[in-house]
Amino acid sequence: MDILHWKGKEIFGMQHDEFNNMKKSIGRAIKDKFGTKIKGIEIFDVVDEPSHWSFKIRFVAYEYFVVVFNYELDIIGFSLELNEGRYVSILNSHNCYTDVNFDEYIEKVKDNLELRIPDKYLAACGWL
Repeated sequence: MDILHWKGKEIFGMQHDEFNNMKKSIGRAIKDKFGTKIKGIEIFDVVDEPSHWSFKIRFVAYEYFVVVFNYELDIIGFSLELNEGRYVSILNSHNCYTDVNFDEYIEKVKDNLELRIPDKYLAACGWL
């Protein structure tokens, strides 16, 4: 099942329960894809209004970066948190719509993060 299209319905017209299930599913997908390479995953900045669904998921990746996944009105993206309220997109394409293959999208994010970390560090941690 495509995580970003819950029960065959597009997210923009979703109901409250579907929104909660989607947040959990995306959090699980991130955990599954990164495995032991992430810590401290949290969902925050949740807006649960019928006309404005949004949330963020923050986690520490590779004990090196603070990463934030953002969902807002059917647009998603991953960013590095530089300091409170300041972010830089991980992928050059910035954010995209939820019709993307989420597993492939997370894999691109993972690969891009690893390119930003010294190989010696990744090897010392057993991730290379």
